[in-house]
Amino acid sequence: MIVQKDFLSKIKDFGLNSYEAKLWTALLSRGAATAGELSDIGNVPRSRSYDVLESLERKGFVVMKLGKPIKYIAIPPSEVVERVKKNIKEDAEKQVVLVDSLKKSEILEELSLLHKKGIQQVDPIELAGVVRGRDNLHSHFAALIKNAEKEISLITTEQGLLRKSQELKSALSKAKENGVRVRILAPLNKENTSAVNTLSKFAQVKHTDFDARFCVVDGKNVSLMPLNDKTTHEAYDFGVWVGAEFFTKSFQNLFDKLWNESK
Repeated sequence: MIVQKDFLSKIKDFGLNSYEAKLWTALLSRGAATAGELSDIGNVPRSRSYDVLESLERKGFVVMKLGKPIKYIAIPPSEVVERVKKNIKEDAEKQVVLVDSLKKSEILEELSLLHKKGIQQVDPIELAGVVRGRDNLHSHFAALIKNAEKEISLITTEQGLLRKSQELKSALSKAKENGVRVRILAPLNKENTSAVNTLSKFAQVKHTDFDARFCVVDGKNVSLMPLNDKTTHEAYDFGVWVGAEFFTKSFQNLFDKLWNESK
């Protein structure tokens, strides 16, 4: 049986490797078959077929039929999807529990202490970096915002305001709980009214016509996005992060000036 490569590639979305995908699709085409038959149909080495079928059995894709010769029966794809979904959900829940347990562990305290000592020895010129991709930028912003101590000053575009109302909602809520002052500047219009309503729960929001994208945290760190988000694909968007107070002060002063002039 010849199966298109792109089709096999999509089958891997079920969490299968190449051999598993070949044997499973071969079995689906036969309903029930021996390991040898499936090996020939799926073009999988016989020496590997039993191990692969055993793996498929553990994953819930096939069942072994009693009798001689031993045959395997395919589980209906619709049922397999539900099993895969259930397994992914269970694995994710286990990972969440594991990560939550790390928050209170001694190893996290030791790692945090190690990081603080390391930062003290870093040359200021090294406290800068590039964050690539809009998803990574949002994760970067969220981390800075959650760890803010006094003030957050953020200026963005009208579309950026919509994105941040969704992506940074949790981080901004945390900042508010910590008593951090949050100010946001952006072009306000009918299209982003919902974003303003959402962000107003955690921050002061004002209108500006000034076209810029940057965020200052505690007057110590600034993250700026040089590209126009209207013409830049999210995958190619990037930001520059600088942890130098002298450099950051210029952006804080600019923000304060714009804030005082805005409504």
